[in-house]
Amino acid sequence: MSSRPHSARSPALLEAQVFIALQKLADALTQEAEQLLKAHNLTGAQYNVLRILRGAEPEGLACSNISDRMISHDPDMTRLLDRMEKRALITRQRQKDDRRVVKTRITPAGLGLLKGLDEPVRECHKRQFQHLPATRLKTLAELLDQVLQRKAE
Repeated sequence: MSSRPHSARSPALLEAQVFIALQKLADALTQEAEQLLKAHNLTGAQYNVLRILRGAEPEGLACSNISDRMISHDPDMTRLLDRMEKRALITRQRQKDDRRVVKTRITPAGLGLLKGLDEPVRECHKRQFQHLPATRLKTLAELLDQVLQRKAE
């Protein structure tokens, strides 16, 4: 770190300030949500997989499709799914028409766990953003969507 006073440093780029603020915010929000999930013996990645698979019912998804839909990239999706299958939260089945494809589906136990978390997670998110008026929250969501759209282009 520089020993120069803060005011003597050249100003940081606005984009860098926004990037750092988003990183810190994401970390703080994630830690709070992770504490809630930890009480149910789940990680954020496992919760995300369960939500993805609930949305893919009844067909299920291949491992690569789950990876594509994850919020945060998980480099070892197979191991993550292995742990979830051992807990009977998901099932995996090789397809008869294409043996290369293994479909993953959420089990009734996984659905039950997720259903029990729906309201607590909703309440967690409400607490995280309760200090923002709805109009500002909507503007924030729109701005973040615009940044995310840049990634898709």
